[in-house]
Amino acid sequence: MFDISMVKTPCYVVDEAELINNLNILDRVMMKTGCKILLAQKAFSMYSTYPLLSKHLKGTTASGLFEAKLGREEFGGEVHVYSPAYTQSDMDELVKICDHIVFNSPAQWNKFRKTVENSGRNISCGIRCNPEYSEIETDIYNPCFTNSRLGTTLANFDETLINGIEGLHFHTMCEQGSDVLKRTIPHIEEKFGKYLYNMKWLNLGGGHHITRNDYDLDTLVECLDYLQNKYDLQVYLEPGEAVALNAGYLVSEVLDTLSNGMNIAILDTSAACHMPDVLEMPYRPNIIGSGQTGEKDYTYRLGGPTCLAGDIIGDYSFDEPLKEGCRLVFCDMAIYSMCKNNTFNGMPLPSIYLHKLNGELELAKEFGYNDFKMRL
Repeated sequence: MFDISMVKTPCYVVDEAELINNLNILDRVMMKTGCKILLAQKAFSMYSTYPLLSKHLKGTTASGLFEAKLGREEFGGEVHVYSPAYTQSDMDELVKICDHIVFNSPAQWNKFRKTVENSGRNISCGIRCNPEYSEIETDIYNPCFTNSRLGTTLANFDETLINGIEGLHFHTMCEQGSDVLKRTIPHIEEKFGKYLYNMKWLNLGGGHHITRNDYDLDTLVECLDYLQNKYDLQVYLEPGEAVALNAGYLVSEVLDTLSNGMNIAILDTSAACHMPDVLEMPYRPNIIGSGQTGEKDYTYRLGGPTCLAGDIIGDYSFDEPLKEGCRLVFCDMAIYSMCKNNTFNGMPLPSIYLHKLNGELELAKEFGYNDFKMRL
């Protein structure tokens, strides 16, 4: 563990050793199956680590023009992009830098087909499909929930418009294991299997928690081998979380403590600004050395310094009373943190450090007033 007294709070610290551990697991999956794994930049875009990641992963996937440009400029390898809809101006730029472009519907492909064909580049295009099956319980993260705008259902799959399409894309999972993938594949095949025989590739999207300790790699290998052998195509996976899972921390400091029916601690970090998944999911990040409510002697409600009444991180217990200057370390804060944070209330963005293999803490990025001002 790094020396938490050596960093300026609030800050994210990404652990290079944990990144490498995750990458080695992903390497083994690619070696065993021949699948290609891409970095989903929506979860982790710390591009100072891209020289390391690009030695293992085959490229990046983007949700729009800016992520695609970042992948091309800083990562290399294959650049894939998907968006529920594209503007003509964005498409004019995307065809210059992307290797795969995934469209949300046959109609979107039909609209931009000439732009792709006139680009002078060999771009492989696909359609995102919705098999209308998912085991995700939280609707905000479920791309296949009722009335979803993401992907084309079989009823709306106009096969007269897919000439030139080389792949199908499915994203049905979120923080789930290979057992869920195995149960999902029959639904994909039932609705879209007949089209897979004519495709060059199949992208199974993200949400695969491949690097989690209890993840069943053998079942994943079984699923990928089955699909590639049956349909004679290339399978892609594009995890974001699995690349940086458990590889990051958010270090915060206690600014004040008070009492209002229970003990309260105000931190220099905000759920709303620095870890929005805490409010969206909702999600309770682990704090090193803490316990559940009442588990340890001193329970506190941890809140941020913004004016949002609901800027509450959660209730935690500790062995000793918290006081001004105490430092707390939140775990698993590399993913969806730097990519989603914001400057609501003029909150400063946390600095970003890399904890290197040699133990050095390298400051990758520091933010100030102009980073807030330039967004307005």
